[in-house]
Parts: sequence; C-alpha cells; structure tokens
Amino acid sequence: MPSRPPVPPETIERIAAICLALPAAYEEAAWTGTRWMVGKKNFAHAVRIEDGWPPAYARAAGTRGPATVLTFRSPLSKADAPELWRNPFFKPVWFEDIFGVALDERTDWQRIENLLVASYAALAPKKLLEEARLPARPR
Repeated sequence: MPSRPPVPPETIERIAAICLALPAAYEEAAWTGTRWMVGKKNFAHAVRIEDGWPPAYARAAGTRGPATVLTFRSPLSKADAPELWRNPFFKPVWFEDIFGVALDERTDWQRIENLLVASYAALAPKKLLEEARLPARPR
C-alpha cells in the first residue's frame, strides 16, 4: 500500500479546534486524511494531495499538489454564495451539497469556521443544533 501523505498537524489542530467545539462532534482517521463527524455523518474532511494522489481529490481541486484541501457540506447555492464556486474553493462531483477549499497561508480561518459550523448544522440532529444554539437548516 502506498504511503498516504499526512495533512500538516497544525492544520488538523486548527480544524479540530473548530469542529470539536460542536456538540457530539468527533474526529477520526479517514481512508485518507482526517474527518469530523456528527452521528455517522461526515461534515468535514481534510486531505493532503501530492503527486495527483488521491486522484478523486486531485481532480476535484484541479491540482496534482502538493496541496491541503478541506471538504464540507453546504446548503448554499451559486446564488447564495458565489465565492464557493471560485478559487480557492472547488466543487467535487460526488455529492450535490459538498464543496472544497484549498488551505494555505492566505486562508481566512474565520470564513472556514463559519463554513464548518454551517456544515455541522446541515447534518446534525435538531437536538444538537438546539444545544449548540444553532438555527435548524432546511434539509
């Protein structure tokens, strides 16, 4: 099995600080990278792309790497959030509501926090949304 490139630890720490502050959210190793879940639903996934691997992420992000990307869920449309449809964001094809963003030294971490909280809210049960004092998202 080929060695899978790790996401830089400082990136994992920044994402984890946001995600694990949400009720019942947890972190686990994914088939590549690290993901954050609520229940059995993945609301964030950080992956390192190098030499075109993993190919699905490299194609979606439009890069052979090296690059670190984060995917998340969003109920926002092109009209609701046009910035999600242009660089450094990208639109994977595997789920209608999934988006990705390349993370680098220019990353707006406040924006990432807002997107991750919205991703969590799109998938979390109503009880957890109430506990987090987040508005319910249309499903």
